Amino acid sequence: MSVFYILLAILLFGILILVHEFGHFITAKLFGIQVNEFSLFMGPAIWKKQKGETLYALRCIPIGGYCAMEGEDGDSENPRAFSRAKAWKRAIVLVAGAAMNLLIGFLMTVIFVACYFGQHDVLPTKEIVDVHPGRPFENVLQVGDEFYEINGRRVYVSDDITMLLDREADGVHDITVIRDGKKVELKDVVMKRDLASENGPLYGFSRGSEDDSLGNVLSYSFYQSVDFGRLVWMGLGDLLSGRASMSDMGGPVMIVETVTQAGVESEDVGLGVLKVLYFFAFIAINLAVMNLLPIPALDGGRVVCLLVTAVAEKILRRKIDPKYEGYLHAGFMILLLALMAFITFKDVIGLFR
Repeated sequence: MSVFYILLAILLFGILILVHEFGHFITAKLFGIQVNEFSLFMGPAIWKKQKGETLYALRCIPIGGYCAMEGEDGDSENPRAFSRAKAWKRAIVLVAGAAMNLLIGFLMTVIFVACYFGQHDVLPTKEIVDVHPGRPFENVLQVGDEFYEINGRRVYVSDDITMLLDREADGVHDITVIRDGKKVELKDVVMKRDLASENGPLYGFSRGSEDDSLGNVLSYSFYQSVDFGRLVWMGLGDLLSGRASMSDMGGPVMIVETVTQAGVESEDVGLGVLKVLYFFAFIAINLAVMNLLPIPALDGGRVVCLLVTAVAEKILRRKIDPKYEGYLHAGFMILLLALMAFITFKDVIGLFR
């Protein structure tokens, strides 16, 4: 069964890459920008076909992909070059890839929520329906309270409650709940994870549920998708603050290993596939958020360079040669590829430990 989940992970990786590059491709075509090549994966081509001005290719190394536009990394005399399109059109083309990843991540989340929670016809909520006696907070939290914030972070979905409580080792929390329609702030609430259940940490209270109507499924999926994006920022913050280290980072190899393990350990194939889908919904939104970071070589960095160049050209009243921006992106791309190679090497070594 592990081979099945490995192949499924590779397939889903391919779909995420294809969808991302398709976002660039379709918007470029809509704006009349010439696309020289649309390729899935890297390396030598195992299939290719020229159709009009565009070469469509499937390559042999299952990482990455690209939509190569005329004049993307330098100036071109071609009037349909990317570099000659209006700034707002170029910005839309650059952002379109991440937008498509957000869309497919949301759709994957909808499928997971509808199928996984649909087995029980209910969705978990943030409302407390029972406070177990003998807990330090039994006179602080009340039945009917709905978690709104924990330690300054918004609670979007039910799973956020345990995730945010787990982040504080001392078990002392500042909690905001919705009580009788109003926000109530509760300071220094002692809630420690001292027991375990089949569904994760048990803090001494029970959460409610609601029916799995279409509206509730879409709402839950939306907030779960927002939460996925928030988790990316939290992870970056943990890296910068020292709460997490480079050893905690993982690339495609670790992702495939994690997905395979989750699938194999599932009770049946159907549940395993749903877990893989849930994981890749997070990966899709992770890719979108990471790709929009203002780092050269990433789409977000290209948008920033586009805006800076537009402002600089207005101030200087002359056109700035696009080759300098191309050098900047090329340099950072080398650094990013080196980082990816390091992470992949670390993950491969980890497989044999």
